[in-house]
Amino acid sequence: MAVPARARRTARRSRRFELRATALYFALLAVILALVGAAARTAAAAAVHRPAWAVALALVGVGTVMAGCRGRRRISAARIARRAALALDEATQTAVEALDTASPAPAVGLVPAAAGTCGCLGTDPAVLLPETVPETPLDTVEIAYEALDPDEFEQAVAELCRRDGCLDVDVVGGAGDLGADVVARTPDGRSVVIQCKRYCDGNRVGSQDLQRFGGTCFTVHGADVAVVVTTSDFTAPALDYAEQCGIVCVDGPQLRRWQEDAGPRPWEAQPSAA
Repeated sequence: MAVPARARRTARRSRRFELRATALYFALLAVILALVGAAARTAAAAAVHRPAWAVALALVGVGTVMAGCRGRRRISAARIARRAALALDEATQTAVEALDTASPAPAVGLVPAAAGTCGCLGTDPAVLLPETVPETPLDTVEIAYEALDPDEFEQAVAELCRRDGCLDVDVVGGAGDLGADVVARTPDGRSVVIQCKRYCDGNRVGSQDLQRFGGTCFTVHGADVAVVVTTSDFTAPALDYAEQCGIVCVDGPQLRRWQEDAGPRPWEAQPSAA
């Protein structure tokens, strides 16, 4: 008697736990999560600095989700890649235009170049060159002598002598100077002795000041030219005494003309010129 053969029950093998496969799985998962986090941070930074790119990426993501939700329609990876490339291209052009309009180049003052100008720009009069502001010479800078202290005033007078070609210029003012504040030698070799009086407008140089200076400038210092320079003015008796002794008096306005190189130097002026 034949015994019907039993249908063999195919036993499903249980998947064994493998440490190596599990470790590899979690390692790959960690890499994917790290990449996703980096992409998220990059997207956040791009959203702050490049809003157009962020909008383009968002549109690509929305398009991908909508394509996945369309029934059983097969997703074309090539079509999505083409759309993403076009969106990125448009976003790049938009970002470049936004940067060009947001940060204009600084304006530079331009003046026409003179005909015959030499150099790499040629001689075309239509060529524009950067405008330059002429510098003011140091010698023409106005100095407020009234605001200086006595020592600074003596130094300023000494600088005027150096500017006009005097040699051996020295500031000797101080205790025991016997009336000499600045000594120098003119370009033609004469000895100049200068007394500096930095006075206010209401305080004029009197005859006693001239007499004290006149008693030492020639006999003690051996001056060829004796000069009294003040920021204010001289009294009439002082000017009379200076004329008798041959002392050159330089008041405030004359000092200003000397500084502006618009008047004679003290050693070129006549004594007691007021």
